[in-house]
Amino acid sequence: MIPTAPDIEGTTHLHSGKVRDLYRIDGGEHEGRLLMVASDRISAYDFVLDTTIPDKGEILTRMSLWWFDRLSGLVGNHVVSTDVPASVAGRAVICERLDMFPVECVARGYLTGSALADYHRDGEVCGVALPAGLQDGSRLHEPIFTPATKADLGDHDENVDYEAVCEAVGDDAAAELRMLTMEVYGKAHDLARERGIILADTKLEFGRRPDGTTILGDEVLTPDSSRFWPLDDWQPGRTQTAYDKQFLRDWLTGESGWDRHSGEAPPSLPDEVVERTRARYVEAYERLTGETF
Repeated sequence: MIPTAPDIEGTTHLHSGKVRDLYRIDGGEHEGRLLMVASDRISAYDFVLDTTIPDKGEILTRMSLWWFDRLSGLVGNHVVSTDVPASVAGRAVICERLDMFPVECVARGYLTGSALADYHRDGEVCGVALPAGLQDGSRLHEPIFTPATKADLGDHDENVDYEAVCEAVGDDAAAELRMLTMEVYGKAHDLARERGIILADTKLEFGRRPDGTTILGDEVLTPDSSRFWPLDDWQPGRTQTAYDKQFLRDWLTGESGWDRHSGEAPPSLPDEVVERTRARYVEAYERLTGETF
């Protein structure tokens, strides 16, 4: 269950996801635009936890803006302004209204997560056949496009093949989404690697402007939508150290005693888990951008 989004003067609340709250701006220079606010909420195993991670929303927003700037030569994005109400300063953006594609555009350069499970079962991922002998964390010969359906809140996204994307959005749009996804991943992977970080995979969301131009929406290349691993600690054949909420997930399914299949909500997080999770987000931001948070 998503906590109630706060009221923001001059806006109308439209929707809340696991992390973000979306509002319509009702007056002034940006009337009709959207205000997208990144909260400090954190989710795990399709549950929104009742414990928040301090500064997480600001870290995600700043990281997305940093990446949007570096990707601007490849593809446009939905950000119009960062001049937002004081109550959400630093963790919100004013953005365009887009017709969003009903597809999670995922690029993978390394095998892990749900793709690893699919590979062990079928020898392929989203219809893409892979060679035998790959392990958790193996680098693929070349990155692959592994789209997924957008699930309702509380449900899992489902990996699908490229043909399913064609059926959902048409052949031309599917080809464009695949091309843009792989170009973004390639540039981001190389830039992150220069900074000692492996971008194992990432999930992107695209939308169309009224003129038909396809651009990036939502967030981009943060620890919530991407797997970042320290390059100097990468070792295929085991679970990789990650700049994300894996530490939190491990605590939930290990020390906490919570059964993720019980249907019961996860327990509150102890201070140590909150602090260590926040530290991983901060470290990812600082190492990638070279800026101090």
